[in-house]
Amino acid sequence: MTELNMEFITVVILLVLGFAFLFSGMYLGAAMGLFGFLGLLYMRGLNHGLGELMTVPYTLFSTYDFSVIPLFILMGQICFYAGMSADIFGTAYKWLGQLRGGLAMATVAACAGFAAVSGSSVATAVTMGLVAVPEMKKYKYDVALSTGALAAGGTIGILIPPSINFIIYGIMTGQSIGQLFLAGVLPGILQAGLFILVVFILCKRNPSLGPVGPRTTLKEKLISLKNTWIIILLFFAIIGSLYSGICTPTEAAAVGAFVAFVFAVLKRRLNWKSMRGSFLDTIKNTSMLMLIFAGATIMSHFLAVTRLPMMLADTVVALEVNRYFILSLVLFIYLILGCLMDPGSMLLLTIPTFYPVISVLNFDPIWFGVLVTVMCEIGCITPPIGLNVFVIRGIAGDIPMYTIFRGILPFVAADFLLLAIILLFPGLSLLLPSLMR
Repeated sequence: MTELNMEFITVVILLVLGFAFLFSGMYLGAAMGLFGFLGLLYMRGLNHGLGELMTVPYTLFSTYDFSVIPLFILMGQICFYAGMSADIFGTAYKWLGQLRGGLAMATVAACAGFAAVSGSSVATAVTMGLVAVPEMKKYKYDVALSTGALAAGGTIGILIPPSINFIIYGIMTGQSIGQLFLAGVLPGILQAGLFILVVFILCKRNPSLGPVGPRTTLKEKLISLKNTWIIILLFFAIIGSLYSGICTPTEAAAVGAFVAFVFAVLKRRLNWKSMRGSFLDTIKNTSMLMLIFAGATIMSHFLAVTRLPMMLADTVVALEVNRYFILSLVLFIYLILGCLMDPGSMLLLTIPTFYPVISVLNFDPIWFGVLVTVMCEIGCITPPIGLNVFVIRGIAGDIPMYTIFRGILPFVAADFLLLAIILLFPGLSLLLPSLMR
């Protein structure tokens, strides 16, 4: 057996070992880091492997670009502790509550609104769930519809900017985070519209699913809008500063966090306890992401040494099959992984392998970033795991998982329709970024 064949077999064994680490219950960052270290240990020796363990965390954590992550997380946490989610939900309910199924529609609309400051699927689902679940129980909404709308609405948090998924993707691929943010705006609005349409159709067919809420006057509707101005201000401050080139993503995140903090203090929405909670939650979430980043970086360095991503890309080109067939396979893999992992971890695990393939096939990297994010959203509400489903079940109480998954199915269908629209009409996600270039 030749030396090349032996090396290939060893790399395959290491890959199998790496997947064993991932699915053994080991912390993801540790699993990827250990896998990368063992691979480098074999390929380059002990000194090189230990050198990676010592230098990667320091280099990574001292990189200026990574400060965008804790700043956007802090902005979302301040908005959460300041009770802005209740403001958004109240406004949405004033406008939509008198419709049949209006409470579920208002939940989806509020999720889209809070996504503009959250950047996280789970955070959006938790925050809106705490506000909307008691109201839906009060008005005797169908359990499957209410929990399904909440779980699906939460996924909008990683498509409408500022999205943590887009930040991770942009950092790992070198793409403009500002352009990625803009690319998610129109698909995010369309997704919210499709979810509201799903609720409308379901309640039209079966009116008992979503009873009509109390009617409100036009004056009450207009007055309720004053509760949303800070969210609108934050959204346009971030997107506007990025679009105009005034701020870098990190500076825009700092502006957003500062404006949210000032508003919360002036409105007396923050006390020492809630302020401490927002900072502690930011530290916890950032630490988790950065440790996964460190492990993923060590793993990607090992993959670069083996040249596996480039060999995979060369093999794909040599197959001479339709490039959209390859893209479909990649998206299918994301669908499977999305059922088992959280979106951020999935990106960190897969981008080092799949991005070279997509680049070789000449797909637009910004467009691909939106497609991957939509697949992450679908994974968040797809069995057997469905991260958002577990979150909503924890909030809603003793509800069978089957009931929640049954309620989610129409929204999953809407997500696949959104995916098809983005595939057929790339301009939907590329229009706003093209204006920025």
